[in-house]
Amino acid sequence: MPFDSPFSRRRGLRALAAGATLPLFGTALSAGPAHAAPAPAPDARLEVMSFNLRFASSKPPHPWAERRPVTKELLLRAKPHVIGSQEGLYFQLQDIEADLGADYDWIGTGAGGGSRDEFMAVFYDTRRLAPLEYEHIWLSDTPSAIASNTWGANSPRMATWVRFLDRTTNTQLYVLNTHFDHVSQNARARSATLLAERIGRLDASRPIVVTGDFNAVAHKNPAYDTLLSAGLVDTWDAAKERSKAYGTFHGYGALDPDGGRIDWILTRQKAQVHAASMNTFTLGGRYPSDHLPIQATLTL
Repeated sequence: MPFDSPFSRRRGLRALAAGATLPLFGTALSAGPAHAAPAPAPDARLEVMSFNLRFASSKPPHPWAERRPVTKELLLRAKPHVIGSQEGLYFQLQDIEADLGADYDWIGTGAGGGSRDEFMAVFYDTRRLAPLEYEHIWLSDTPSAIASNTWGANSPRMATWVRFLDRTTNTQLYVLNTHFDHVSQNARARSATLLAERIGRLDASRPIVVTGDFNAVAHKNPAYDTLLSAGLVDTWDAAKERSKAYGTFHGYGALDPDGGRIDWILTRQKAQVHAASMNTFTLGGRYPSDHLPIQATLTL
């Protein structure tokens, strides 16, 4: 049942992200009169990005103060309509929001229930997308319990999904963003099973985009197989055009051609995937993160 939040979309989400631990599950948001959409444009393309930001640290050799300008320039050049981000800390997400400008907003909460943990933040271009409902779930036997961790994961893991109105096409879609554990295969496998079950609860007539760092190599892990068996397709495989392929985790080192893809963008089989790419942008020889952002151009 939707939770009736007393908070407004922008001001309330900021307050909650800063440390509140309200159980914001199935929270419905009011689109309001300003969200009236224009006539449908069936072929309007949606630019999607999944980006493990690498949590902000002040310690060298890759402090956030030096990575932030690279991240800003990358995002301003890419101009995605929606970004599923992982590992971002609250102040880091605030920096990114400021750098993206007034046309972007985000939804998320800390995996540990506060502001000092990683967020599964979903950034979105408010000119294109209007959030209607969202939910935070924890990847555990008790998904509604904040910070729950029962499968041997190194730390609490979670997912955030948002139901959006696409202002351009006057249709609705889901975006689900997650980060699987990097230590426990049991946690990864059970997380995939949980998300497949939760995706099955969502309205199957609406498109869905799943973004995340899954810490599992595509085609080489049961977690990948589980999500594809839920009716999803890998946009990298389905794309009509692709960039050069690299391992998506590079650890600030040399890129690994045709290396393992542990960051994925998935969608339903009916979607058209026009292009998929791995963003190798650097500024002054510096990468924005230890992961490559991945992108997909979709018609849903």
